[in-house]
Formats: sequence, C-alpha cells, structure tokens
Amino acid sequence: MYIEELKFSLWADFIERDYLDCEFKELINRGIINGATSNPAIFKSAILTSGAYKEQLASLEGLSAKAKYEAVAIYDIQKAADILKPLYDKGDDGYVSIEVDPFFCDDAEATLEEGKRLYKEINRENVMIKVPATSAGYIAIEGLIAEGIPVNATLIFKKEQAISCAKAIERGLKKSNKNVDSVISIFVSRVDRAIDARLKEAGVETSLSGIYNTADIYSAIQEMNVDGCRALFASTGVKDDSLEASYYVDKLLGFNCVNTAPIDTIKAFDDNEIKEQTLPIDAALIKEHFKKVKAAGIDLDEVLDGQIEDGLIAFKDAFKEILDAL
Repeated sequence: MYIEELKFSLWADFIERDYLDCEFKELINRGIINGATSNPAIFKSAILTSGAYKEQLASLEGLSAKAKYEAVAIYDIQKAADILKPLYDKGDDGYVSIEVDPFFCDDAEATLEEGKRLYKEINRENVMIKVPATSAGYIAIEGLIAEGIPVNATLIFKKEQAISCAKAIERGLKKSNKNVDSVISIFVSRVDRAIDARLKEAGVETSLSGIYNTADIYSAIQEMNVDGCRALFASTGVKDDSLEASYYVDKLLGFNCVNTAPIDTIKAFDDNEIKEQTLPIDAALIKEHFKKVKAAGIDLDEVLDGQIEDGLIAFKDAFKEILDAL
C-alpha cells in the first residue's frame, strides 16, 4: 500500500520481461508499487520492440500467432504474479492484470470462456482478468466473479458503465459465496486530450474534465460499497508539458482506490513531497465545471461514448498488430 492510512495503492501500468527482472523488483522492494496492469498496447510495445522475447518466440515456431502471443504474455504475467505474491499473501494487493482478446468485447460467452481459460492456464491466484465494460462485458464480469476469479473491469469513461460493472460484480459475489477482489478502471487523461483545445478557445479551465469525471465516478463506486471492489484510475500519464508529470496521480488521491501509471509518472509522484488527499471532490464543483463544458458547445456524453469506441478500436488494433507480426 503506497499510503496506508488512505488504503491508496500505486500499480505499474507496464509489463516487459527485462523490466520484471530488474526495476520492477526494485520498485516493489522500496514500497513504491504493489501491483501491475497490462493491456494489448503494452504487450505490443514489449513483444515487438524488446529483444528479451526473441529466444522464446524462436521456440514457438509452428504455432498460430495467437498461441505465440499467449505463450509470451502468460510467461510474463506468471513472472509478475510470482514476484508480487509476497504482497498478495500479506493482503497488500499484489495483483497483475491480463486482458482478454479485445475482439471478443461484444461476445459475452467468448469473453467468459477465454477469461476462465487464461486464469486456469496462468495458474496464479493473484491474477486479475481484464474485461472491457461493454454490455457483453458485464455478463462476463458477473460470470468470472461467480467462478471466484478476480476481475479488472476496464475502459470506463461513464458513471453508468461503472455502476453496471459494480452491479455485475455484486451479482457474481452472491453466486460465488467467496471474497473476490475487483477493480473498476476509469480512464482519466484521454477525456482532457479530447476536449481541452475546445475548452481553451472558450476560456474554460483545462485539464480538469478528466479529473472531475473520474471523481464523480469514484464517488458512485464508493457509495455502492461492493465487497472487495475499488475504483482504479488508468490513463494517468501526462501528455501536456505544462502539467506536472504526476498531475493525474496528485489530483486523484483518495481512500480505497488504485492508480495505475507509467513508470515515469510513478517516479515523479514518489519524488513529490506533497501528498494530500484530493478525493472526494465536491459534487457542486463538478456540476459547475460541466455546465461550462456544455456552454462551450461540447456534448460530454457524445465525447465519452467516442472515447469508449476509440479505446476498443485501439486495443483491437494493437492486438492485430501483434498477431500480424507474429
């Protein structure tokens, strides 16, 4: 736990084999991170650019592209899970996430079956199966939780998505009769990147919409109080040079939540001496900001729906590029 009194966790949004053997262990030993996440884009970058995978890939000749990808990804996830296991054993998170095939995002049965298969093949209890928050995803999330499989519900931009995820987790828990951990991953900075240029033109303060949208969703998750379920803040790296590198971590410090961030962001946050609780954010303040967003001619629902669609496309594209290369 990065901040024990807040039950605030910091996870690394990065997986790469050489990194797991070196810096990953160092960050854990120093008490800076206590979990990790991955997605198709992260594995694409690792597998296609790092020489650490050449030997294993050479031994997988004759397998299908997806079988090669899974063999490589499963090896890394197992390695990360084993490194994190001592944290898991003492109740300090210790989870690593792997995402199901993003092309199954609209197929509940395929998502559920792949999630169960991956969890069984990885064979590590401190693994979370990552499922996009779509209509099909909610069904799969319920099914996985019912099987006692930890879930990372991902690609959340709207409060309605988060509530649907929490309800699915709650239904699954009733069927499982077990304590099963889960996180609901809210994407932050992408909202600002989508609308800040237009807000600036309209004279509305920028770099706040992602924070306020996330804060609103966080409060809804906290209110539902589903056993073992926490808000997780993703897409927290900074693209705007005018912002502090740790901006999206600093502004989202709250009780009982997780921030998964790129390594440079994590280091910047750890170097920052000021660590004050910033969540929850007053609902009236959030409402007032989004009134200004609307007055600037921006349909927030439309923007958020577009971000969900763009996110799914990006994960599919990254996954396809991996398979094509393999």
